[in-house]
Amino acid sequence: MSSLVQYVLLRSDLLKELGWSIGALVAQACHASTAVLHLYREDENTMNYLNDLDNMHKVILEVPNKESLKKVAEKLKENSIDHKLWIEQPENIPTCLALKPYPKDEVKKYVGKFKLYKETLNLVQV
Repeated sequence: MSSLVQYVLLRSDLLKELGWSIGALVAQACHASTAVLHLYREDENTMNYLNDLDNMHKVILEVPNKESLKKVAEKLKENSIDHKLWIEQPENIPTCLALKPYPKDEVKKYVGKFKLYKETLNLVQV
């Protein structure tokens, strides 16, 4: 069996254009990841993933904006790929999407066009 990976797609415009903090973005990814693991807790892939906690593999990918995130969610739904679109409340803002754990080969075609989430920060030395 190929190793399992959980893909998390996070909007980059939240940080770059809307001024959200790094902590807020990390929280969104955590919310989506936790929610999808709970929703699909009885799925064989999810159980196997969680039974090997020290070797969990997550990949955080960058999507440019809300429209791109919603488009991916629709494509996943059309193809019966289990996922959770996280919508931050009470603002009702779609921020992040997490797939349940899958073998990489099964879902790569849906997420392969997105790049790893990388953000250069201007850190001030104290």
